[in-house]
Amino acid sequence: MSNNKFTENTPASSKAGASISQSGLMLEQANAQGAYRVQCFDKHGKLKWNDSFDNLVTTVGKNDALDKYLDGSAYTAAFYLGLISSVSYTTGAAAGDTMASHAGWTEDQNYTEGTRPAPTWNAGAAGSKATNAISFSINATATIKGCFLATNSTKGGATGILYSAGLFTGGDKAVANGDTLNVTYTASL
Repeated sequence: MSNNKFTENTPASSKAGASISQSGLMLEQANAQGAYRVQCFDKHGKLKWNDSFDNLVTTVGKNDALDKYLDGSAYTAAFYLGLISSVSYTTGAAAGDTMASHAGWTEDQNYTEGTRPAPTWNAGAAGSKATNAISFSINATATIKGCFLATNSTKGGATGILYSAGLFTGGDKAVANGDTLNVTYTASL
C-alpha cells in the first residue's frame, strides 16, 4: 500500500496584501463659451440671411468674469455688441485679444446707432444666459465677418473689456443701406 501524502509548505516569510486607492477630489469644470445668432432683414422687412456661430471667450473676458463673481465685487459695467468688419481683416479673434489690441480685425461702424447697442439679458437658466435681440440699422454697403461683446459703448472705442468675439460660420455676410441686423448672444458655463 502506498501512502501518498501531499503536503504544501509555505515559508513563514510569505505575505499577502491588497490595497484600494481612491482620490478624495471631485473635479468639475466650467467652460466659458457663447454663441451669436444674427439675422439680416432688408429695408422691406424680408429676411435676407441668418447665421449662428460660436465665439471665443478671451482670456481677459474669463478673468473679468472670475474676478467679479468669485471676489464678490458688485459688477456695474454694462455690455455692448459690436460688428467685425472685413476691412483690414487678417485673422479672427484670438484668446489674447483685448479692446486695445486685436491686430487681426477691426470694428465695422456702418450703422446709425450712435453707440454700440446694449443688450438686455434674460434670466440665467440651465447654465446659460441669453440677450434679447439687438438691432443694428445698417447705413452703408459693407461686409460683416462676425460680432463681439465688450464693456465699452463707444463705436471704435479701444477701452473696456473684450469679453468675446466670433466669426460667421457661413462666411462673410453682405449688408446694404437700409438693412437691419438682429443679433442675439447666449453665454454658457
